[in-house]
Amino acid sequence: MQSAHGSTENYRGGTVPSSTHGQNGDATPQKDFDVIVVGAGFAGLYAVHKYRNIEGLAVLGLDAATDVGGTWYWNRYPGARCDVESYNYSYSFDPELVQDWNWSERFAGQPEILRYLNHVADRYDLRRSYLFEKQVSSGTFDEERNRWVIETKDGDTYTAQFLHSGVGFLSAAKEPAFEGLQDFTGNVYRTSHWPHEGVDFTGRRVAVIGTGSSGIQLIPLVAQEARALTVFQRTPNYATPLGNGVMDPEFQAQIKANHATLIERSRRTYAGIPYDTAQPSAVAVSDEERIATFEEKWRQGGFRLCFDSFADLAFNPESNELAAEFIRAKIRQRVTDPAVADLLTPRDHPYATKRPPLETNYYETYNRENVELIDLRTTPIVRITENGIQAGDVEYEFDDIILATGFDALTGPLLRMNLRGRGGVPLAEHWEHGARTYFGRMMHQFPNLVMALGPQSPSALYSIPFAVQDTADWTADLIRHMRENGLETVEPSAEAEDGWDRQTREIASYTLLPHANSWYMGANIPGKPRACLVYLGGGPAYNELIDKATANGYEGFELRAAAPAIP
Repeated sequence: MQSAHGSTENYRGGTVPSSTHGQNGDATPQKDFDVIVVGAGFAGLYAVHKYRNIEGLAVLGLDAATDVGGTWYWNRYPGARCDVESYNYSYSFDPELVQDWNWSERFAGQPEILRYLNHVADRYDLRRSYLFEKQVSSGTFDEERNRWVIETKDGDTYTAQFLHSGVGFLSAAKEPAFEGLQDFTGNVYRTSHWPHEGVDFTGRRVAVIGTGSSGIQLIPLVAQEARALTVFQRTPNYATPLGNGVMDPEFQAQIKANHATLIERSRRTYAGIPYDTAQPSAVAVSDEERIATFEEKWRQGGFRLCFDSFADLAFNPESNELAAEFIRAKIRQRVTDPAVADLLTPRDHPYATKRPPLETNYYETYNRENVELIDLRTTPIVRITENGIQAGDVEYEFDDIILATGFDALTGPLLRMNLRGRGGVPLAEHWEHGARTYFGRMMHQFPNLVMALGPQSPSALYSIPFAVQDTADWTADLIRHMRENGLETVEPSAEAEDGWDRQTREIASYTLLPHANSWYMGANIPGKPRACLVYLGGGPAYNELIDKATANGYEGFELRAAAPAIP
């Protein structure tokens, strides 16, 4: 399809909805919409489906990638896998979709999740509303027209009454700050932008910098190929078993047969996953009972040790330390060299105050003769050299360097769109002293901007499919309410935003999360204001609060009609 500028538009699966025709006879893509959705992952795809297919709105989707997938489009590194069980990391809005799709593993890998999202895009004809290879470079709210003006990196401009951010919370990779990286003559790979054709490390000398979730998934598989693997670790993590395996057909049939009940059960739990057997406190039971519970949850795998053992691990330092020491003992059992085991043992933060990584054979990898661990706390990286990495006084030579250095979580993806609200206020200025939102969904001074998985929502500690569906469903109802009542803009009041900010911070202060330098707290990015970026009251409490505000006439929101025209 030709654009107004004569260039080929990257529309997939059909023409632009409601397109008009220029004088030259070429199809000219529509430029103004009811809603612009940024992102083509779980959040963006459902939003396009809800707004266009269900509500009948004119919708444009934009994504920087060449196709759908969101984070699962970019993160294709070896071992990339979801840490939530497959049946729970799926849409629930269409019972037929649930029945038709079969997961092959308990915890789906990146290729299968990408196939699932492609299936969803095909099934609901979503690509027809998308422009791909369209990176948003700026978004400005035009107060005269009550429209968002979205510019893309290639110079195109689109407008819409509503802007729906579906960019996710782990899509802005942390920029590497290693001196000399450009001088390295070998290959540099980033887990967040992995080559689609894959990488063969057979016979090569490989460095991995970073031992967060991505590094912990990647390292065991690279170790199996590489001639020599050197892992550079700054902070050891409490990694616990994933417990993956082939999906049992009988179990999958049970899930499908009882799916509605499973969803209802999941929505009643803190994290939106059907783990609801946690006992009240780790210190309220005998040593034998506590260890038996920890062992059972360890064997079951996934987040069961974190969310389904004892309910006070996030609040009670004594209970948390008991869980932490249980994991430390497991590390000492699995790593044969006591000195290496000691380096891999976390002691500087409570358990689960960073997102708990889930692993498969991670600790056993350090028993291999071709694997070496470098402790960056005692031997920091000085610079990247032409031939490798200088750490302390030693230069290590490598053929390949893999950067698994994390993300500018929650705020980073939104800030990189360079959004400006009323009066041209930049989002970076609005968040100068920390993220401020109302329910993590909207912001004062940024009318008609909706965030799925935004900061100060349950986001990273709640079911992503539930959260993104709830956000789009709530917004669709809001848009319908506004149109029925002649309203054009909506945004939270400053008082409502301040109140939510206080509530979010206060709840966090009762937990152990502020005791860690994690991306939950924004502490992994130099200069980023330190504050808890996740609402820690849990999914049920959050949903009850936003439902109450909605039922009370959108309490805390300022809804306005268009200003009368000046004669």
